[in-house]
Amino acid sequence: MNNMPGRAVRIPLAVIVSLAWLPIECGLSFGNDQPPTKRYLYVVTPGIRNYLEFGGAGILVFDIDHEYRFVRRIETPASRESAPDNIKGVCADAPRGRLYFTTRSQLYCVDLLTEQTVWVKSLPGGTDRMSITPDGRVLYVPSLEQDTWNVVDPATGALITSIETRSGAHNTVVSRDGRFMYLGGLKSPFLFVADTHSHTIIRKVGPLGGSVRPFTVDGQGRRAYICVNDLLGFEVADLETGKLEHRVEVGGFERGPVKRHGCPSHGIGLTPDESQVWVVDAFNQRVHFFDNRESPPRQLADVPLREQPGWITFRLDGKHAWLSTGEIIDVATRKLVAGLSDEQGREVHSEKMVELHFQNGRPVVNGDQFGVGRALTP
Repeated sequence: MNNMPGRAVRIPLAVIVSLAWLPIECGLSFGNDQPPTKRYLYVVTPGIRNYLEFGGAGILVFDIDHEYRFVRRIETPASRESAPDNIKGVCADAPRGRLYFTTRSQLYCVDLLTEQTVWVKSLPGGTDRMSITPDGRVLYVPSLEQDTWNVVDPATGALITSIETRSGAHNTVVSRDGRFMYLGGLKSPFLFVADTHSHTIIRKVGPLGGSVRPFTVDGQGRRAYICVNDLLGFEVADLETGKLEHRVEVGGFERGPVKRHGCPSHGIGLTPDESQVWVVDAFNQRVHFFDNRESPPRQLADVPLREQPGWITFRLDGKHAWLSTGEIIDVATRKLVAGLSDEQGREVHSEKMVELHFQNGRPVVNGDQFGVGRALTP
């Protein structure tokens, strides 16, 4: 045999040259100890209410590094239902290979390696947009606009305890260090701060100018940027003192009726470097940009969109913004660069998406469904 142990195998130079041109997707790494990173956007649908026309049902995977090419659709028990329910939230724990999503009544855990559903849990009061601590220790899952947040073991889905706010539990953001969960209810003008070790409320932020809608926080946990009812714009609050600092209104645009959510701005994000705040405008079908290096943030520009937006988040490297309309905006140029579409060519719209990085076929890094700040120094 030609491949007996100890015998040298000569590879023609032409073959070596051709191998060097293989695409990075093949997983080859010449002279590099680190395997190539593959970056994907996981989009859970139906992520605009239960509207199946915006990508059907399932977990849709898009290749970030190849112009957001559609890769595959992952089926789950939720997507196999005859009438798939609204997807309410998504988060991931890459080191443990888990992705979590909620419908209005159930919490799902999916194995990112096998793409099989590990467990499904029904929790008291229903389920809404949740968050997980960076160490994967606990999930905070809001009931469906009810009085409590359920604290859940991510490994098993078991209920650990509940936290009562009586605020119409809705949105949940975790601090970068995992010490705090910020709990926003759509029936209260206060943002609640919970300690993730004692699972108790330690502070209230507000009162704000209206009930809390989508919000985000900076990397140091100093400020929150909050959409509130009846405001085209956002408010800025000090997370340490609990005081409202600024009410920032979008200038030059009129308010009008919106299709969903019932508020003018339902979606806000910080660029990862925190230099800008982006806030959506449903009636005018736009996203507005503000310079966050000034206090209060100063309005800069806007970009028109193909539908009414209801959410925004950012790529981990800050290069692109992802809108719930399925449109991708280049942050530096503020130009539309792509639009998500599925295997049938349908536009994909969803408010529930999360970035995942893989090396050697294993998930290693995940983003966040909320457009959270990632600057850890002032």
